[in-house]
Amino acid sequence: MTTLRIVEIYRSIQGESTRAGLPCTFVRLAGCPLRCRWCDTVYSFKGGEELSFDSIFQQIDAYGIGLIEVTGGEPLAQPKTPELLLALCDRYDEVLLETSGSFPVEDLDPRVGVIMDLKAPGSGEESRNLWSNLDHLKDGDELKIVIADRTDYQWAKAVIEEHSPQVPILFSPVFGELEPAELSDWILSDRLAVRMQLQQHKYIWEPEARRT
Repeated sequence: MTTLRIVEIYRSIQGESTRAGLPCTFVRLAGCPLRCRWCDTVYSFKGGEELSFDSIFQQIDAYGIGLIEVTGGEPLAQPKTPELLLALCDRYDEVLLETSGSFPVEDLDPRVGVIMDLKAPGSGEESRNLWSNLDHLKDGDELKIVIADRTDYQWAKAVIEEHSPQVPILFSPVFGELEPAELSDWILSDRLAVRMQLQQHKYIWEPEARRT
């Protein structure tokens, strides 16, 4: 029986991506080899409960929401995650994967909407970026870059100019560190064709609150 280490399964409002604002069921997997400076889910680095696919489905079904996001941690750090994604795609309306982009995505089920969180220098994990992943982003995928300061912004701008990703591009200010208005001004000044996004859930509820 295939199992995965699961930290939590919960429903919430999708706080990020082009699906922001939609009800969503989140499946948070345990484990992550990265240590981004501003990570807000450090509790997912260890622990978790070994659950079978059927057990995962039962918890998801209890919420009755057809939009599912697999997140972490880094979900692809568990080798069986692609199998889970395929099974979720067979069962639910829409399946998203939030991934750092440090693991290959080309062999994932094409029905999965990949939200790739490329790591800027301010994260401390820029060296983890697997640049070949940018060549495998497809319709329905998105590229997110979390930005801490002007250096990160200039880096992100250069990445876009060099690689020209053909997917929605999302710039996120580090919560509590970079003012959204400042990032907005930079984007407007440079006329970048990107979406500035906020982590909606941190404005709806307390920033450190965990949903159940």
